Amino acid sequence: MAIKLGTSDISKVYLGATEVSKIYLGATEIYSGVSFISATGGTVTTDGDYKVHTFNASGTFAVASIGIGSSESDAVEALIIAGGGGGGGFGGGGAGGYRNPSSHAVTAVSYSITIGAGGSGSASGSNNGFNGSNSIFDTFTSSGGGGGGAFSNSNLGGLDGGSGGGGGTQSSGSFASGAGGSGNTPSTAPSQGNDGGDGSTGSDGSGAGGGGGHTSGGIDGASNTGGDGGNGTSSSISGSVVSRAGGGGGGGKNTQGLGTNGGGNGKQNSPSIANTAGTVNTGGGGGGGYGSAGSSGGSGLVIIRYKFQ
Repeated sequence: MAIKLGTSDISKVYLGATEVSKIYLGATEIYSGVSFISATGGTVTTDGDYKVHTFNASGTFAVASIGIGSSESDAVEALIIAGGGGGGGFGGGGAGGYRNPSSHAVTAVSYSITIGAGGSGSASGSNNGFNGSNSIFDTFTSSGGGGGGAFSNSNLGGLDGGSGGGGGTQSSGSFASGAGGSGNTPSTAPSQGNDGGDGSTGSDGSGAGGGGGHTSGGIDGASNTGGDGGNGTSSSISGSVVSRAGGGGGGGKNTQGLGTNGGGNGKQNSPSIANTAGTVNTGGGGGGGYGSAGSSGGSGLVIIRYKFQ
C-alpha cells in the first residue's frame, strides 16, 4: 500500500534520517515501504508475484536495483545445471552437476551467466566420452557430468564429474568390470550429483553401467543388459514442474540401458537400437555405445527466480 502526493506514489518516507517502512492509521496499514528486485537478462516470464529469468545460453543477469523491507527484497532462488557427460564406447554419461540455492542475496550489479555445453560422445568403442562443461552463476559452479567408460583395457572406467559416468568393461584378458565415475566432484554441499554404475564382467562385455543422476546413482550393468541412468530431480522454479539432470543409459547386448530425466538411451546390440543424446538444457548424460561411438550429453541451463511485487 502506498501514500500518494497528488497522483504520484511516495516511494520512501523518512522520520529525520531514518527511513520509515510502515505507517498505520489506527490499526490500518496505510503505507508499506517494502520493495523488491528489478533485473533484466535471459528469457523473462512471470509466475504470480515472481519473475523468472531462464538462460539457455550464456548471458548476463543485470540487477538494476534491489528492494528493502522483506527477506525477499534482495534474494533470488537459482537453479544451476552443468552440461551432461558424453556417452562412452560402452558406459552412459553422467548428468551435469545440479545446484539449487533457495535464497541467495544479490546486489545491484551485472552477473555473468555461463551455460555449460554437453560433453561429446566417444568417437569409438575404445574411448571414454568427454566430460560436460561447467555452468556458473555468481559464487555457484555446477560441474560438468563425467564421460562414460569404454570397451577397453585402458579406458574402461567412467569419469568423475558433477555426476559420474557409467563404467565399461575390459576388451580382453580377464574382461574385468569398469568402475563408475565418482559424482559430486568437486564436492559441494548439498551434493550436486551421484556416482555412475559399474560395468558387468564377461567376455562379451554384455552390459555397461548407467551414468549417475542428481537424485540417484547409475545402475550397474548386468549380463546382456545395460544399466539405466540415475534419476534426476524435479523443480518448479520456472512455474511448471520439470525433471532434469538424469544419467545416460549404458550399452547392452540384448537390452539397452535407458536414460532418465533428460539422459539419452544406451545402444542395444541385438536387435539393434541406436543410442541417443542427452536432451538440450537439461544436463542429461549421453547414451553409451556398444563397442561403438557414444552420444553427446545435453547442455545445461541457469534459471533465476525472485519476488518482484
